[in-house]
Amino acid sequence: MANILDVATPVEAKKYIAVMVHDEQYGIDINFIDNIVRMQRITRIPKSQNFFPGVINLRGEIIPVMSLRKKFGFDNDEYTPKTRILILKPEPQASIGLLVDEVKEVVSLTDEDIDHVVASEEKSTYITGVGKHAKGLVSILNVASVLAEKEGDK
Repeated sequence: MANILDVATPVEAKKYIAVMVHDEQYGIDINFIDNIVRMQRITRIPKSQNFFPGVINLRGEIIPVMSLRKKFGFDNDEYTPKTRILILKPEPQASIGLLVDEVKEVVSLTDEDIDHVVASEEKSTYITGVGKHAKGLVSILNVASVLAEKEGDK
């Protein structure tokens, strides 16, 4: 007769795209990602928030682009060959681009790998937890809160 404790229950791992913004590593749930594109010309939109550098035309679709560096209060964006725009589809009819310094890798994390944080300061409302993996720590982004505040921020 097998002991109940000997039966291992499979632990569900979620996949995150690990990206660099400034000198920090963030994880974005892979289910939100529609596409990852190289840096391209961004058309500025007058009177938009400072963390929206403008829009891009991706295969005929006009997509607003948000700079995570500026959204989080870091320095201005530095465009390098590693700069990427992550195309997120939080809703079926809407897309938004997130400007990041670099896409690192896909990271699989279980709930046990993530220490959930209690939001106390402004930036931490964008973070649901901090994941631990072989190459260090990755702050897990709360995509909904990053996108939800776009109307009120200046």
